[in-house]
Amino acid sequence: MQSRRNFISHVATGLAGTLAASNVMGANERLRIGIIGPGDRGREILQQAISLPNVECVAAADVYTKSLEAVKAIAPGARTYLDHRRLLEDKDVDAVLIATPDHWHTKISIDAMEAGKHVYCEKPMTHTVEQALQVRAAVKRYKKVFQVGPNGTASDSYWKARTAIAAGRIGKVTWAHASYNRNARICLFNEHQKIDPTAGPGKSGDDHVDWDMWLGHQWGLAPKIPWTPEHFFRFRKYWPYNGGVATDLLYHKLAPLLIAIAGPDGEYPSRVNANGGLYIEKDGRDIPDVFMMTVDYPSEWTLFLVSTLTNDAGIPDRIYGKHGTMELGGEPSLRWNGDFKEEFKAKNDGKEETRIAVESRRDLEDNWIDAMRGNAAVHCNVDLGCATMVAIKMAVESYRQKKTMLWDAKAQKVIAS
Repeated sequence: MQSRRNFISHVATGLAGTLAASNVMGANERLRIGIIGPGDRGREILQQAISLPNVECVAAADVYTKSLEAVKAIAPGARTYLDHRRLLEDKDVDAVLIATPDHWHTKISIDAMEAGKHVYCEKPMTHTVEQALQVRAAVKRYKKVFQVGPNGTASDSYWKARTAIAAGRIGKVTWAHASYNRNARICLFNEHQKIDPTAGPGKSGDDHVDWDMWLGHQWGLAPKIPWTPEHFFRFRKYWPYNGGVATDLLYHKLAPLLIAIAGPDGEYPSRVNANGGLYIEKDGRDIPDVFMMTVDYPSEWTLFLVSTLTNDAGIPDRIYGKHGTMELGGEPSLRWNGDFKEEFKAKNDGKEETRIAVESRRDLEDNWIDAMRGNAAVHCNVDLGCATMVAIKMAVESYRQKKTMLWDAKAQKVIAS
């Protein structure tokens, strides 16, 4: 873990890296963005981005014509494309928002940076560990502003926690836990992604879907299969396109906790285990509805994360140090522990328990815009995004293979044990 001095150095380095990114935009310069994958979530982040001054959406791409029609309500003048490659060829586009299914994140991110665009990529950053390393390398190579979208990284609570932990206010951190649970009468992976029976590859007008492009099988992104509406509309339930609750929900938890405990660039794991099962939602899906993972880190701490779709009572975001315990979510709350009241008080102005005031922070889309104008470092940079992705994907593979996963830091690869 980082000292306070190293943490400040990392923040300064991150801002310097942002300022050094090629084609940084001026404060009054019109920023023209394109959206790739303007489904419900894509349109949500697009609306936030274009609500800022001097930002406009000039282009949109999707394999589903109905999504392109929907985006016109937000950006009536946007050019629309069924093939995202045509959008990336558009010289009027400065930056792209990527909100496609996970299996497309890597190829579009790298292609966009290669085409000279800055990138905002929804979480998870990629679909595999190897892809995460490829995106990390591409960001370093093309020097574009790259933001990943886990919500908690925009919460000041975790950044204030980082400063407190770096200052030794709860002693050496040894473990932490968090959860992201849901429980609905109709599983939200079904309810939020309703199937449109009129859509398909053989349909015309708004109902047309370019199914082969969506699969991406010609680039090896997913297996070639016949048109399957269940996969198209509810891709989060199937391994070829997604990692289930791990990549969809726990990525939101891991990334901010890494900021708090390890710093803005995160930390790569040493060992990951996962268990759980499909206990209730037995509708043909691949993914479990109960998922638990543990991660050991080389700086000597362990993380326990839980995500279920069967009961929404969760465990809090909590960090355990030798001298005290920290509760997160809102103002960080610190309290002494065990025999170490005096050590805790010595680092906390003589108090036995205390809270840390939080300040408002720019949300992820606004922060990305700020970074492109050279005014900020992104909340979730590619290093943090990659470190988060490695641990999450190792957990998915641990669950699927029923094995412990080890990270070979020197070779930068996963070893099943």
